Amino acid sequence: MTPRPHRARRALAWAGELALWLAAAAGAACIVLVVLAHTMGITLIMFSTGSMSPTIPAGSVAVVQRVPASEIAVGDVVTVDRAGQLPVTHRVTSIAAGASDAERTITMRGDANEEDDPHPYAVSSVRAVLWSVPGLASVIVRFSDPLVLGGITIAAALVVGWAFWPRRAKDEADAPEAETAPIAVPGGAS
Repeated sequence: MTPRPHRARRALAWAGELALWLAAAAGAACIVLVVLAHTMGITLIMFSTGSMSPTIPAGSVAVVQRVPASEIAVGDVVTVDRAGQLPVTHRVTSIAAGASDAERTITMRGDANEEDDPHPYAVSSVRAVLWSVPGLASVIVRFSDPLVLGGITIAAALVVGWAFWPRRAKDEADAPEAETAPIAVPGGAS
């Protein structure tokens, strides 16, 4: 019968291994997402107002991708950057030719609004909403708190430190220390 302390050590070792594998998978996923974000022009938008409700309620986070204005269509939900103001994310209601081949003049309206936005937008590119997750904005805001980030960093450092901490092999720990004597080598230097 296996003694209980040995079983507890095995369970702890297994939990540590699992934590390391999960951390490694999360780290690899983060690296892949960062590379994709930079190469494909993907960013996140947090919604603080309900102008796109019920499609995208306040407190949602949307994944958006920068696309040329020539690729948008009426009915698309897009984010338009405005100089000196916050960006606006609404549904496209009309598209007209712009000052150049690459530019379009669009009108937009939030799903919760009764009228189009007061002014049309002249754009050469927009950020198209790919998908959104309701309620995720508050989670992201909590994780951006310095105390939470510090706690996560300390926890990760402890797991990595535990994983790489030197351990004695089981045989070494249980075996008595052997005495060693110098070995004489025939014909060796004196």
